[in-house]
Amino acid sequence: MSDVLLSVQGLKTHFGAREGVIRAVDGVDFDIGRGRTLCIVGESGSGKSITARSILQIVSRPGRIVDGKILLHCDSRPEVDLAALDPAGRNIRDIRGRDIAMIFQEPMNSLSPIHTIGDQLLEKIRLHHKLSRKAAEDRAVAALERVGIPDPKARLATYPFELSGGMRQRVMIAMALACRPALLIADEPTTALDVSTQANILDLIRDLQAETGMSVMFITHDLGVVAEIADDVAVMYLGRVVERGSTEQIFYDPQHPYTQALLASIPKLGARRQAGERLYAIKGMVPHPLNRPEGCPFHTRCPEAVSGLCDRRVPAQVSFGDNHVADCHMRDPEVLRAREAV
Repeated sequence: MSDVLLSVQGLKTHFGAREGVIRAVDGVDFDIGRGRTLCIVGESGSGKSITARSILQIVSRPGRIVDGKILLHCDSRPEVDLAALDPAGRNIRDIRGRDIAMIFQEPMNSLSPIHTIGDQLLEKIRLHHKLSRKAAEDRAVAALERVGIPDPKARLATYPFELSGGMRQRVMIAMALACRPALLIADEPTTALDVSTQANILDLIRDLQAETGMSVMFITHDLGVVAEIADDVAVMYLGRVVERGSTEQIFYDPQHPYTQALLASIPKLGARRQAGERLYAIKGMVPHPLNRPEGCPFHTRCPEAVSGLCDRRVPAQVSFGDNHVADCHMRDPEVLRAREAV
């Protein structure tokens, strides 16, 4: 059995527009290990959510996968390339919810306001499992109980708008886990919650992962969350993974200037500042994908960018050992030797 549950290789998801082609995901590679948590981080516009939606083939039109593989190594089925499946076909619909489940940032956008929690849970369970209504109801109650919702049987008759934001997110997690998926994709599920509720949801996901052995792909822009829950980290910028490695490698030995800038922008608790001193911020903004820079996508904001190199050539991937890689000319030994020889 492979230690890798999901392998994304050269994934490209593009959107056709009158102005041109928007390369929202432009050659992404990463693996998610069995029972491990991969956090994908980056600023808004980096392509994190489109990457997640591509895995389940739920990218809104006119977006579509144009290249790459998404290989699922699930115990319940032979290896399958999700990118090759028909987005509206039965094969991918069987995988959604059963083998791979997803929770979103705002549960009210995912839960039906006119159906009870019980109706929505039972529909999903019976869609993927041939169970009687009574057996499905028992599983739904167990799922709600597992995520810490009080009086779970009574909650089956509750409508989403009758619950708090934290309780709605717990319902979403219960729905995601009701079919016992191998992989849970969480797309910024705590961003809209207050700090204490966020901490409770993160603890819940971690406890459920330990209990079920599922893998987690967690999308966030909050490096504090990453430090708390991640085993592995992929840093995205403008549709590409510019650095990936273990949590320790990313936090204690970051190699890409973008990763270093993200870490430098975190306020340090107890740090002494001089009067008028500003917090560090990465200069500029993530360019629109239609205005993608030539060469390294980060060179317009990078303090280490070299004219004639970073603005002309796409950097090669450089390995630092133990599955730690980064795309940067200034970390490439061959480039540095060539520059020294001039």
